[in-house]
Amino acid sequence: MILDADDQRNRGEEFRRLHAGPAFVVPNPWDAGSARVFAGLGFAALATTSGGLAAGLGKPDGQATREQTLANVGAIAAATALPVTADLESGFGATAADVADTIRMAVEAGAVGGSVEDSTGDSARPVRPLDEAIERVAAAAEAAHALPFPFTLTARAENFLYGRPDLDDTIARLRAFESAGADVLYAPGLPDLDAIRAVCTAVGKPVNVLAGGSAGISVADLAARGARRVSVGSTLARVALTAVIDAAREIHDEGTFSLASGALSYREVNELWTARNLCRPRARDHPAVQLIGAYLPGYGRRQVFLVRAERTRRLSRCRLRVLARQRLVPLVGRVRDEDGLRLAVRPEGDGFGFGTLAAKAREDLRKTLPDLRQRPRLEH
Repeated sequence: MILDADDQRNRGEEFRRLHAGPAFVVPNPWDAGSARVFAGLGFAALATTSGGLAAGLGKPDGQATREQTLANVGAIAAATALPVTADLESGFGATAADVADTIRMAVEAGAVGGSVEDSTGDSARPVRPLDEAIERVAAAAEAAHALPFPFTLTARAENFLYGRPDLDDTIARLRAFESAGADVLYAPGLPDLDAIRAVCTAVGKPVNVLAGGSAGISVADLAARGARRVSVGSTLARVALTAVIDAAREIHDEGTFSLASGALSYREVNELWTARNLCRPRARDHPAVQLIGAYLPGYGRRQVFLVRAERTRRLSRCRLRVLARQRLVPLVGRVRDEDGLRLAVRPEGDGFGFGTLAAKAREDLRKTLPDLRQRPRLEH
């Protein structure tokens, strides 16, 4: 198992809580590096992409094996502290029992969620008969719900991706998948906002919407139609591949290198993977964190943050640990005052920097808390 049991349970609980709202975006990394970039930019969860993985393997979408898919899931889950939901295509097997096995294997790889499609991979009959699709979703749900943590199962109705623009049948399939035990419902390729609203209002479970096909549609537009989760599929992988093709074509055809002028430098790329990487989100920008003082006396250049307890309950201790792992909010002590506020400290330099100082830091934070609470909030 890639993750220890407590870590995976915490990620699973956090991912399930995200679906309670408001709408959130899961970007789709295709490897460990892209996963770390998206985590560093502040996304709350990640979803793998079969299309992005296949492109990296030099294959069309749908031709990666189960072993390659699970290895990709493991690499992405291990790369960050975020919850990962896996694109498991149609379940990698001819039988419902095979689909259940794939769910269990995805869990071993580190996933806390996964999607199962009703596609077949056969161009002559691209979408499974409904009874067969329901059986496979039910087997996946049974395997998922037998786990010792909340695994979020997404069931996908693929009509619109395979030339079957039948909205009524799509809704009927999603309702059947909901009854079979799916936790999230997903119909990629819906043609417009009206269709998205129709799907979201027709079912009782959270709906994932595929975005990225229209520049004029925003997350707010999708949320207003009822979307709870928004993913982008292979879009970001295709954006990256497009940039590579454009630059290489210029070099080959023109003998020039102008497209390299806007690229990250060698140094900047290396810095992405360090503790002080360029895309790391600032702790003070997190909605649960309020910067109330610049430095804590006696600890050098370290910023002090006030974490509001009522918000941390919604974020969960898991989310605080995620922030700590990203070196945003190393928790040196859960110090409370009469209003239930918690203090945390972020080192200015590399590393946590507290180690053996943790006990002393807790005491100093307790003593300093009254003074810090009187300071005006810093502008930033």
